[in-house]
Amino acid sequence: MTDAFFVPDGDGFFPQADATGPWSAEYLHGGPPSALVTRGFERALPDDFQLVRVTFELLRPVPFAKLTLKTEVATEGANARRGTAVLEADGKPLIRAHALAFKKVPIELELPVEKGPTPPTSLEPFEFGFFPSEVGYQTSMEMRFARGKLGQSPVAVWMRMKVPLLPDEKPSPFVRTVCAADSGNGVAQVMDFSKFTFVNADLNVSLLRRPKGEWICLEAHTTTTKDGVGLSDTRLWDEKGPFGRGCQSLLVRPRVAPAAE
Repeated sequence: MTDAFFVPDGDGFFPQADATGPWSAEYLHGGPPSALVTRGFERALPDDFQLVRVTFELLRPVPFAKLTLKTEVATEGANARRGTAVLEADGKPLIRAHALAFKKVPIELELPVEKGPTPPTSLEPFEFGFFPSEVGYQTSMEMRFARGKLGQSPVAVWMRMKVPLLPDEKPSPFVRTVCAADSGNGVAQVMDFSKFTFVNADLNVSLLRRPKGEWICLEAHTTTTKDGVGLSDTRLWDEKGPFGRGCQSLLVRPRVAPAAE
C-alpha cells in the first residue's frame, strides 16, 4: 500500500486505502477526491492567480476505481477567472466543481487580529472510531479537539494530512484545506452515527488567503431539521488567524437495519 491518498494511473488516478470514508469501506471520504479536483484547478491557472472559491457538487459516492479529471478554465478575465471540472469513473460523473480565481495584487492594508483556538501542539491527538475499515481517512488525518468533543456542536478541531495527496508531492495550501474542510459535518455531529446518516451532497470552500503551516482548524457548527435536511457551517483557521469558510448541505436519513437472514 502506498502512503498517499491516490497514485497516478496512466491518464488518471487510483485511490488508496488512506482515502476510505466513514459510510462504506467501498467508497472514499469526500475530502481527498475534492482535494484532487482542487489540484487540477490550481495546475490550470497561471502562477499570479489564486483560487478564492471552489464549489463541489458530490453527485455519487466515489468508488475505488480509476478516476479521471477534466478541468477547463471557462473565462479568462484580467483579474478574475472561472473554471469547471468533472471527476469521473467509468464515464460516470462523480464530482462536478466550479472555481473562482483572482489575480494576486499586493495592497497596503491593516488587518484585525483575532484570538484563535488553542494551538494544536498543546492538544491530545484524536481518532474517529466509527469508520468501517482499520485504515482510511481517519488514520491518514491527524486530529486534535481545541474546543468541544465528538457528538457536540459547535466544536473546533485542528486537522492535518499525515500522507500526501499523491506520492512525493507536497500538497498546496488549498489542497490541504479542502481535504480537511469536508469533515465539518463529521467533527460537529449532532446525531447518533449508529442511528442516522448525514452525508453532504456538496461542499463550498472560500478563502480570504492561503493558509500558513500544515494545520487547518475547523470551527464547525451543524444544525438539522425534522425534514431530513442539515447544514454544516465551518470557519477555517490556521495558527495565524481565520482565513476562510466551508459550508455543506446534509442529507439526513435514518439508518436502515440489515434484513434478517
